[in-house]
Amino acid sequence: MISVIIPTLNDQASLARCFESLISAAVSGLVREVIVADGGSTDDTAIIADATGARFLPAPKGRGAQLAAGAEEAKGGWLLFLDPGTALESGWESEAEHFIERADPEHPCAAAFRFALDDFGGAARRSEMLAAWRCWALGLSYGEQGLLISRRHYRKLGGFRALGAHEDIDMARRIGRRRLVMLQSKAVTSAAYQRRQRETKKPVRSLARLMLFALRVPASFMVRL
Repeated sequence: MISVIIPTLNDQASLARCFESLISAAVSGLVREVIVADGGSTDDTAIIADATGARFLPAPKGRGAQLAAGAEEAKGGWLLFLDPGTALESGWESEAEHFIERADPEHPCAAAFRFALDDFGGAARRSEMLAAWRCWALGLSYGEQGLLISRRHYRKLGGFRALGAHEDIDMARRIGRRRLVMLQSKAVTSAAYQRRQRETKKPVRSLARLMLFALRVPASFMVRL
């Protein structure tokens, strides 16, 4: 039913935790395949993917391009885009299955998970609060929160674009606030992974992204900025 698409680039340190959170859904048959869309890793990412039974797919470098390549090869009726540094909370599959069962083809919606960090510090809690506010006020989920969307709806929206950055903002804008459902299950991102992505070290950049999104600045222009 669900094809999971994970964009990677030298993510051997994070993948095991991400894969582990998918096991119960794979056993139940909810997750039918896992595609690792790789942008040119030089570590053991390919070996880990192969050992877990995932399909390793070489793709053009760039998160948007990798997600698009994975979606193109996916066979499931539903697509779950998931960062390699993110593990879904235990029990997520029940909520996801309920969401899929209630989906209305005439009024399609997509879903994202609640953002969380595996860190006990105050900065992590502030990041989670900001993410919760961002989703409530703007209907804007980032890539760390995953994205569950039907293949039909994804294709109708035009899929992920190879922008070089902000592909998550671009997709959220096209889905629309009223058609993006926030699930209760958490998508728990590794704080170490997030530090490697250097997002936590650039609070001004994150704030600028929110402001530009609220002003409906095109994502392609945001990339140039």
